[in-house]
Amino acid sequence: MQESQYMQALADGWKRILLFAVVTAVFGAGLSFLFPLRYSSTMRLLIIQKQLSASDPYTAIKATESISDNLSQIVYTTSFFDKVMAAKFNIDQSIFPTDEIKKRKLWREMIGTSVIRGSGMLSVAVYHKDPEQATQIARAIAFVLTTEGWQYVGGGDLQVKLVDEPLQSRWPVKPNVPQNAFAGFVLGIIAGSGYVLTGGRKQGILSIN
Repeated sequence: MQESQYMQALADGWKRILLFAVVTAVFGAGLSFLFPLRYSSTMRLLIIQKQLSASDPYTAIKATESISDNLSQIVYTTSFFDKVMAAKFNIDQSIFPTDEIKKRKLWREMIGTSVIRGSGMLSVAVYHKDPEQATQIARAIAFVLTTEGWQYVGGGDLQVKLVDEPLQSRWPVKPNVPQNAFAGFVLGIIAGSGYVLTGGRKQGILSIN
């Protein structure tokens, strides 16, 4: 089939393609509601190495990014989790299973970290079905990082500052219903196009006049 024939087949079968797209978009959005809706509380922390304050800016930033990378992984550890739970914040600890494997899995799913390159900042997001609990956990994480973060990088010259207070999302962010619906829509277009181009119309499936 030549290119012009492909284009003509797609033009003739646009209704079927659209039907595929709409069906898969609705399916994708529907699947989202099979999982608990969770809100987020996000914050940013600035990492400062005092001994590098007078160094070359590029070297200082790279060193800070390396420390931020380390701290972004430390947040997921059991040691850090224990410190967060021990901090005097109103955290409902009953949601965490007693089984160690399940507890670690839930903690990793609840936290998201990223390093903002070129800025020396660490972004932390906490996801929870209760937005207030998400904020309480975020505040506890910030407290541990700002007061004890230096212990995890082996140097007392490290300073961690909370530069953006935890900010709650107004709406649930996980699962991302619009994103899942859009992904379903795109997949539907691809599947619908493939169906049309492979002659699915002749089979009488999803027939539309």
